[in-house]
Amino acid sequence: MQDVFVNPFTDFGFKKLFGEEPNKDLLISFLNTLLPDKHQIASLQYSKNEHQGATALDRKAIFDLSCKSATGERFIVELQKAKQNFFKDRSVYYATFPIQEQAQRGEWDFQLAAVYTIGILDFVFDEDAKTGDQEVIHAIQLKNQHGRVFYDKLTFIYLTLPHFRKTLAQLDNLQDKWLYVFRHLHEFDDIPPELKEDVFAKVFAVAKIAKFSRSEQTAYRDSLKYYWDLKNVTDTAWEEGHERGRKQGLEEGREQGIKQGLETGVEIGLEKGIAKTRLLAVQNAHNMGLSAETIAGVLQLELAEVERLLAQVNN
Repeated sequence: MQDVFVNPFTDFGFKKLFGEEPNKDLLISFLNTLLPDKHQIASLQYSKNEHQGATALDRKAIFDLSCKSATGERFIVELQKAKQNFFKDRSVYYATFPIQEQAQRGEWDFQLAAVYTIGILDFVFDEDAKTGDQEVIHAIQLKNQHGRVFYDKLTFIYLTLPHFRKTLAQLDNLQDKWLYVFRHLHEFDDIPPELKEDVFAKVFAVAKIAKFSRSEQTAYRDSLKYYWDLKNVTDTAWEEGHERGRKQGLEEGREQGIKQGLETGVEIGLEKGIAKTRLLAVQNAHNMGLSAETIAGVLQLELAEVERLLAQVNN
């Protein structure tokens, strides 16, 4: 069956929901569930900077937003629909643009407005998979070696949506509902009762594929195909890498086991050889008529050890 609503992880779906002027209220609602109280967005403007994306695909998946809080404070939010390959490098690279664009001609004191980079991930970082980290929202700032924030005007917020596993009945707040919509919008046939708020009624209305023009439906299908092709490539690469890692780990473990076995065998052999040599030395000294005390002194052994060996010889 064909989907009723767009997949927000496609470039087309992402831009349709969040990248068009009439839908700014959706974007503001979503972002305000992630931003701190002092930077709740009252209004925003889309940046028109074309260099914000290194490629046409990136330009569709990255929005540079000039925001104003209710108190009039200005700050910047950069919203990214993440690609798996070199995502952290991409985030840091693209975060430099809204920082540099604040430069002013002439005399300038270098005071910067806060910048938030928000990345929406449909994958899990390798290091999280290895450690078992199940966090959905990751907030990162520049800190010193003692964990104290060094610079609080640059914040990276990553949403690891595969870790968001709440059901409709478990949704507690607006943030939960937005995360759920991001994960499951394309799976619905209609609006569920748990998402009857006005903001989500608009989300479903904007996302309804049947209302698209013919050219928009074609563009969405192309975008969906690209998304699945890219996801299949990255998923296959991860699975192959995981399998190679597993086989390599088994092989290294086997080699390590053989190595440890040989080392243990050598150690045991040496210990047995030393013990046998020591026993023969004690036996010969005893046959020569030396006392246990004299044998211990000559062989530099404890008297109790000599007596134990002599008892072994006599038995």
